[in-house]
Amino acid sequence: MEETRSEVGVPRRRIRDRRGRGMRGPAVLPAVPGQPERPTARERFDELALDIVTDIDERWQDRLGLVEYAVEDTPQIPDDWSSGTVPLSSLVRGSGATPTRLVLFRRPIEHRCESRTDLEAMVLTVVVEQVAELLGIDADQVDPRYDAGD
Repeated sequence: MEETRSEVGVPRRRIRDRRGRGMRGPAVLPAVPGQPERPTARERFDELALDIVTDIDERWQDRLGLVEYAVEDTPQIPDDWSSGTVPLSSLVRGSGATPTRLVLFRRPIEHRCESRTDLEAMVLTVVVEQVAELLGIDADQVDPRYDAGD
């Protein structure tokens, strides 16, 4: 490490921007060691999905019945998958005491979005379309924010 001498002769470290890449390390030090100060991408996605699902579920609870919502990183696709597209969600209808299960796949949804606004619109679209299929109605009726053009 380079050192320079100050006017009093005490060596001091020279601070520089290594290789022009900007500041290294975290921009914000965590208040509690081991816990990040800012939420991770997964936590932000979970919060977004929870907000959308809660709003729609409250509106349609009387007709939906027991529905279990989940977020997984990626779908488990079998080796003999013939379709070229990766699913964005999974809907498994319940029977008897088994609840209906709606799973959103975070990585495929995020991969199709360029901004936070796109991500919000995509999650809303996926949830609304799955709930519409479950209820047997048009997606436009499920949520007024739904735009069929997305």
